[in-house]
Amino acid sequence: MKQVRIKDIARKAGVSIGTVDRVLHNRGEVAESTRKKVLHIAREMKYRPNIVAQALKAKKSHRLAVLLPHGSGDNAFWLLHPQGIGKAVKELQPFQVDVRYFFYELTRENEFPVKTQEIIQFHPDGVILAPVFKKESGKFCKELDSRGIPYVFIDTYIDETHCLAFIGEDAYQAGRVAAGLIDYGLNSSRDILIVNIARNLEDTENLNLRNRGFLHYFADTGTSHRGIYTLDIASTGLPEVEKSMNSILESHPNIGAILVSGAKTHVIARYLEMKERRDMILVGYELTEKNLSFLKKGIIRFLIGQKPVEQAARAVKILFDYLTMHQIPPRQEYQPVEIIHKENAGTPNTGE
Repeated sequence: MKQVRIKDIARKAGVSIGTVDRVLHNRGEVAESTRKKVLHIAREMKYRPNIVAQALKAKKSHRLAVLLPHGSGDNAFWLLHPQGIGKAVKELQPFQVDVRYFFYELTRENEFPVKTQEIIQFHPDGVILAPVFKKESGKFCKELDSRGIPYVFIDTYIDETHCLAFIGEDAYQAGRVAAGLIDYGLNSSRDILIVNIARNLEDTENLNLRNRGFLHYFADTGTSHRGIYTLDIASTGLPEVEKSMNSILESHPNIGAILVSGAKTHVIARYLEMKERRDMILVGYELTEKNLSFLKKGIIRFLIGQKPVEQAARAVKILFDYLTMHQIPPRQEYQPVEIIHKENAGTPNTGE
């Protein structure tokens, strides 16, 4: 197969070789419309630099910044991503990849911009981030763009950015998968409850996309006659969870299934176990230790997983290939979701 050259991309894009070189090497001023066009054509033509250039560039040490929520307690899902990053860095040896982690608390949104400024001061060659807070992440991405720093999204995708790539689940499709699981197992006369455990749901893109996919499934399949209710809980503390759940189930006694839109499914499972409610179909996300324990008890019926370890490892490799070889990745790389039942659960990634 003939190797695609820079001049081949330039000819197809109708621009100079110098313009293509500036875009692919992320240097110099290029009009945004031209940049997008060149990157699109490079991806389309499956451009790869020559082998000699790859070997020469790979000798340089690269500094990567990783911005993630702090993983502990009920947020232990976020302990899994560093495992994948560490695995990828080890596999890239003897090439030098310097990774610096910047963690923020999900319960303290004002910490996020503080950490982004710490990253800027670190002067990274590339950034991996989970843009959980959409508004603040958008601001950070604009600053990275202005400095010519490439960045890769994991877990959550934000469309209005110039991210190099996104690796993760199709959150909308994951919501539809959850809806199909519940629809299959629930009597057609029973209602459904969506539980969002988040302090600021409006700014949490991934949960919103899952919920949208969940609701659209029922609209598209003609089964929207079911009552579907939503409950937002800001804290995982037992008193608030118990009060909120007692209230919604008392006012809507026909609820027969619950979807938890995030990884804290075990919080609702704990409540159902305490209340001895074995009549509920509970579906949620992510194979963490706490979720697995309730899955094995049969209190959680299904979990939908997005393989965070593999996701984070892939993000490192994409950034490394781009920085060392100017390899242009697909903009969105969706990983297939896993449907996990107690019969096929196996052992989760350690992390909590």
